[in-house]
Amino acid sequence: MFGWSTKQKPGRTAPAPAPKGSAKGAPKGAIDRGILVFENTSEVIQAEKILKKAGWAVRVMGPPPEIRTGCDLVIEFPLIEELHIVRELHLAELAPLKVVPVTAPLLAPVDLFQTKDFGDYLMVRAANMKITIAKADGRIVNISGGGCPDVPFLAQQMVGKTLAEAPRPRDVGHTLCGYALDLAYEELRRQC
Repeated sequence: MFGWSTKQKPGRTAPAPAPKGSAKGAPKGAIDRGILVFENTSEVIQAEKILKKAGWAVRVMGPPPEIRTGCDLVIEFPLIEELHIVRELHLAELAPLKVVPVTAPLLAPVDLFQTKDFGDYLMVRAANMKITIAKADGRIVNISGGGCPDVPFLAQQMVGKTLAEAPRPRDVGHTLCGYALDLAYEELRRQC
């Protein structure tokens, strides 16, 4: 369904790909995604970094209302890899509070991104942070949201520059707002 690729261990060959939307040998419509739930946002950010560095296909999403724990983020992952991914996190001493299979539409994680086209401008929102560019040249015209102390600094570093010229917010910001702005920045780069 999402084109997940599984991590390859040295010396192993990949199994034949299963039909989209189902695990190998599983009936059509079987559960193929899971959600890692953590105590706080900082743990989600650490876990994403660990898992991506290790080569796992994961993405940060908003939690479905049924499993919110106070943390506004969860990690979606290919459920068939649950044991390997949880083991990787345990080795890093970063165990999730829960691992939840996505079994119903109501348990599906919420996409963090909202895109708004204003004609000459395109805005992407990720969590509470927004970045707006001029479509003509890809120049960043506004950064807003958050309330974290590094947001004015991030705006100063990025506004007036193109997406290619601007620093990654993750490289110059140090708060959840910087992280959320980095997600919006990457989504804009993907769309443009």
